[in-house]
Amino acid sequence: MDKVNSSVVSEFVLLGLSSSQELQLFFFVFFSVLYVVIVLGNLLIILMVTFDNRLHSPMYFLLGNLSFVDICQASFATPKMIVDFLSEHKTISFSGCIAQIFFIHLFTGGEMVLLVSMAYDRYVAICKPLHYVIIMSQRTCIVLVMISWAVGLVHTLSQLSFTVNLPFCGPNVVDSFFCDLLRVAKLACLDSYITEILIVVNSGILSLSTFSLLASSYIISLATVWFKSSAAMAKAFSTLAAHITVVILFFGPCIFIYVWPFTTYPVDKVLAIFYTIFTPILNPIIYTLRNRDMKTAMRKIMTYYLRPKKISEMPLVLRNSL
Repeated sequence: MDKVNSSVVSEFVLLGLSSSQELQLFFFVFFSVLYVVIVLGNLLIILMVTFDNRLHSPMYFLLGNLSFVDICQASFATPKMIVDFLSEHKTISFSGCIAQIFFIHLFTGGEMVLLVSMAYDRYVAICKPLHYVIIMSQRTCIVLVMISWAVGLVHTLSQLSFTVNLPFCGPNVVDSFFCDLLRVAKLACLDSYITEILIVVNSGILSLSTFSLLASSYIISLATVWFKSSAAMAKAFSTLAAHITVVILFFGPCIFIYVWPFTTYPVDKVLAIFYTIFTPILNPIIYTLRNRDMKTAMRKIMTYYLRPKKISEMPLVLRNSL
């Protein structure tokens, strides 16, 4: 009885995306490039928001925090996946698997709340423009970011509480490129149906509540300007378009996965890649290409670092040597 109640599995085997050697080499190059672009693109946004005075506003402060979360979300499993493409035995330790489960729910839960915070910022800007500076103060923005991390932490700890004490004494093969919570729970040496229900309900409540808040804020914002003028409607829609696009790209795969939580589909791997890799790379593209201030700041940085330097702009030591 003691053997059944204790976990004897010390590591899990990750099947990855494909068993084809040729495809794994292609995936290694492809995802390596994507990961570098994710890190550099989001770091660029963080640097622009930090050092460009024109971007010192609540919207860009929240955007900078979203970029940081995107870097974290892309880093919890992607480097391990890239290394596994060149490895014959794709294994991960039990503690490493638990760490991946912890971080994926921490970052995804935090990002959901952060997206709600960004939607609230746009709601205040559109519906209460005269009180925007007072409502969206620096203190408010910091509190919103702290709440997003707190919700993510509570969410991931509650998820782990369902699974960390499950006994794993037999199968240890996870059909994914990282330790997906539902797939790992299915490997427990007991009937995990109730546990899986609790996992789905936990994630479902957070996803549904945040998505409802997002949808409500967009509907109210658009309804507010509907009766004003067509120009105001067009401006509001242009402002919200980037946010709505990111929300659809982020929540779409999550909704599909949790609609059929007890059935495994090959497309689940694609969706997992989408919200762990593709969403973090699309966020900087969407927010920068559709935003005039971000494009101006990026153009300023590129002009400063890429154009030839005049002698008067060179460091004093270099000028003396010339």
